Amino acid sequence: MENLKLTIEAAWDNRELLKETQTRNTIEEVVELLDKGKLRIAEPGNTGWQVNEWIKKAVILYFPIRQMEVTEAGPLEFHDKMKLKHNYKELGIRVVPHAVARYGAYISPGVILMPSYVNIGAWIGAGTMVDTWATVGSCAQIGANVHLSGGVGIGGVLEPVQAAPVIIEDNCFLGSRCIVVEGAHIGKEAVLGANVVITGSTRIIDVSGSEPIEYKGVVPPYSVVIPGTLPKLFPAGEYQVPCALIIGKRKESTNTKTSLNDALREYSVAV
Repeated sequence: MENLKLTIEAAWDNRELLKETQTRNTIEEVVELLDKGKLRIAEPGNTGWQVNEWIKKAVILYFPIRQMEVTEAGPLEFHDKMKLKHNYKELGIRVVPHAVARYGAYISPGVILMPSYVNIGAWIGAGTMVDTWATVGSCAQIGANVHLSGGVGIGGVLEPVQAAPVIIEDNCFLGSRCIVVEGAHIGKEAVLGANVVITGSTRIIDVSGSEPIEYKGVVPPYSVVIPGTLPKLFPAGEYQVPCALIIGKRKESTNTKTSLNDALREYSVAV
């Protein structure tokens, strides 16, 4: 791996090296390892999640060495630089038309892809459901047994290379039309109600206790979250701006197979 890393770092600093066969082969090898799940853009460690910047650099360098190609799927035609994943049966992945995943994204056995999109560099854990019209952006890290409901938007990030990708940990449930972008981190077993938006700057306020506790860019594990608003003073007057409200914690009685409606019903919240 160290030799791969050194080659990628050298090409990142000197793009003339992209003309060399060895450099191009190394980039191809790194993307193949990503596709097979042997490398990850980000991974959990003893001190939290670590971003492997050199692997992100390899993905970025993959684009200029690829040529535009036409591919066809029945009457459908595509014109792009990137290959698509294939051999889903052998990989143990259920893929419903018209789900599309780019080569270089790792999708674990047992994942279900409804008509959806998964971009290069993403990592999806076993047993996860990517529901209809959900999108998993480049380099996003999605844990095991996660449910991304219809229309969920998981943002991607390639540059800057030091930027953390979106991370959704194991057993989370994201309700319809949720948006999680800008490297936001959703802790394990969190439940996000429909239309919750979490960005790097979203004010996330725990209102379940006697005093509010505020977070930014991070939803703590087991949190039950709904959309909210806060008053903000502008030159033209006071208006409501979006925020996210943590209304409680997922209880033991609400196990990982419980629906979003049931999880929120414990807090008397309609969805």
